[in-house]
Amino acid sequence: MKAETRFRIAIVVLALLMTGPFLVTTSVIWYRFTEAEREALIELAGPWLPLGGSLTAIAFLGGVLVVRNLYRRYVRGLLQMAENQQLMLEANRDFRIAETGPPEVRAVARATNALADQRDALLSDIEAQIQRANRSVEEEKNRLGALMAELTQSVVVCNLNGRILLYNSRARHEFRSMSNAPGMAGGGELIGLGRSIYAVFDRNVLNHALETIQDGLRREVSQPVAHFITTGPGGQLLRVRMSPVLPSAGTEPADAEPSERRLTGFILMLENITQDFERELRRDQMMHRLTEGNRAALANIRAASEMLEYPDLETDLRKRFQKLIHDEVEAMSDTLDRTASEFADTLKAHWPLMEMLGADLLAAAQRHIESRLEVTVRLAELDESIWVRVDSYSLLQALLFLVSRLVEDLEVREVSFRLTGTGRLVHLDLMWPGPELSTGKALSWELAQMSLAGESSPLTVRDVIDRHGGEIWLEQDKNGNEASFFRLLLPATSPREQIEPSIFIRSEGRPEYYDFDLFKWSERSQELDDRLLTELTYTVFDTETTGLNPSEGDEIIQIGASRIVNGKMLRFESFEQLVDPRRSLSPESIPIHGIQPEMLVGQPTIDKVLPAFHAFASDTVLIGHNAAFDMRFLQMKEKLTGLVFDQPVLDTLFLAAVVHPHQDSHRLEAIAERLNVPVVGRHTALGDAIVTGEVFLRMLPLLAEKGIRTLREAREAAEQTFYARIKY
Repeated sequence: MKAETRFRIAIVVLALLMTGPFLVTTSVIWYRFTEAEREALIELAGPWLPLGGSLTAIAFLGGVLVVRNLYRRYVRGLLQMAENQQLMLEANRDFRIAETGPPEVRAVARATNALADQRDALLSDIEAQIQRANRSVEEEKNRLGALMAELTQSVVVCNLNGRILLYNSRARHEFRSMSNAPGMAGGGELIGLGRSIYAVFDRNVLNHALETIQDGLRREVSQPVAHFITTGPGGQLLRVRMSPVLPSAGTEPADAEPSERRLTGFILMLENITQDFERELRRDQMMHRLTEGNRAALANIRAASEMLEYPDLETDLRKRFQKLIHDEVEAMSDTLDRTASEFADTLKAHWPLMEMLGADLLAAAQRHIESRLEVTVRLAELDESIWVRVDSYSLLQALLFLVSRLVEDLEVREVSFRLTGTGRLVHLDLMWPGPELSTGKALSWELAQMSLAGESSPLTVRDVIDRHGGEIWLEQDKNGNEASFFRLLLPATSPREQIEPSIFIRSEGRPEYYDFDLFKWSERSQELDDRLLTELTYTVFDTETTGLNPSEGDEIIQIGASRIVNGKMLRFESFEQLVDPRRSLSPESIPIHGIQPEMLVGQPTIDKVLPAFHAFASDTVLIGHNAAFDMRFLQMKEKLTGLVFDQPVLDTLFLAAVVHPHQDSHRLEAIAERLNVPVVGRHTALGDAIVTGEVFLRMLPLLAEKGIRTLREAREAAEQTFYARIKY
């Protein structure tokens, strides 16, 4: 029975005790006395009746005040203390009970705080021992995280149900490029811990590859792999290498045969071959143009040349056939020149070249030359926006060799580099002041095998330049600086797109791109409502709006969200986007969210943003603080976008009222303070979403203490709170 109910019962009992004697006496007088006796008694007691009634009323009110004071000071105080004790035990070790109220309650609070101090000392000692025991495991995890972060190839690891349990930053970048909304969810609507890889790739293709690997295991192949080519969501062509994840040593039965090894998951190594495929297609088109396109011209030339063999051919006809041959040959020459120019990059010898920033290339050249040749190197003109495709090792060898020749033959002690761009080519100039170099000597250096300080290479400078499909020549500076220079023409490229860090949330740690506990994840047959809260995947979200009245035209101006998988807040799998509301902001809202009107200019409208957010939140339970407010804004856009957010929704406002019904405030800041959750980025959509998610995670053990463990139980408990009756 609730304390409030017991308080009401006490008031009723007190009322009965106060009025009971009066009612009994009145009944006796009415039924046992005669009318004359009643009149005499009334006449005798009449003057005292008002005084007696007043005293009775005063006694009743005094009793109510006493009971109310006892309830407030003792019952309510002890109930709040019980909630605070639960906070100390389950959510916030640093929390201590305020020593307020009557002396007896203060004494209980002091004893409870002393026990908490002893508990913390013991827990600190245990935690120190656990930290020492887990240090080596953490080091291995950090090595893995560093290795995965630095890999240039996309890697995704899944369990047998296709749930992603590991991926690296390159994979996230690759999936972002395939996303229809790369600037919003950063590819998070396609890839993320706990998401299904089958949302990206055809299930049948992956199942076929798994069958190939399992067949290899049955045939006792030492390292079975499967290769296939498939398309991504954006039509990108991907080459995929699938490898198995096998149980670790000691986890399989000792008598298991090698052919009985079972899979626990699979590794996908992805390579985007769209550009390679397009290049091959262009090359095929070029060959078709050079063969089929010139077939008619060759037939005309052959026919004309055969006619010219007749000695008695008329002069006019001879001239016409000669002109025909001349025109066809000229047309073929033009076609050949145009094709060679258009496909120059595909006609060069293939050699693996890597993309790098031109400034980095010249910085490396400067270090090598100054350290090995003791020559001063200056960077005269450097366009830091230029990217090049080079074999950096052989190119640095060539530059080092050329400078060494300048030092030995011309006694040059200072050189300069200049880097400028000209379309698809880059001009890299190696300049030196002083004596000019003859063309013959420059040519001999270009064709000589490179050697320096006893190290020799089978390549020449010309080989290195050909490897890059470029050119090299010697020139005199035309700017009047009396300096000669070698000009190297190298292939340019576009800068590789970089993954930008989060705007509002910064972290010194490594992104949570892996969770091996998901190996244990299997699809369950039970309904979502009967799933444990600790087993579900969540999208915690928040919105910022132009005002508080969605039905009167207020609009969303920002959506922020993050995900909870396997009981962990994935701050780096986030969604954050400003929205152009196509209306003005209310002046009173700007100081709250800090979003100025000019920040929304040029941002996508809600009909572009909601599809990306809908994809990001798919297959998850939504969580918000006062979520009814945010959901109302989303529901108002169902007709516009055709998207319905029909997944279950949990509200931390309702849940706070469930776990702490006797607390004075359920504002997000107050709940975060009680649960020792740091507030970062308050009143930004993503900042509020992350705080809400951390609050929810701290609530889970408190809900379990009250017997609320499943989604159904959480929703039913929340519906009984006062806040569930608020409508928007």
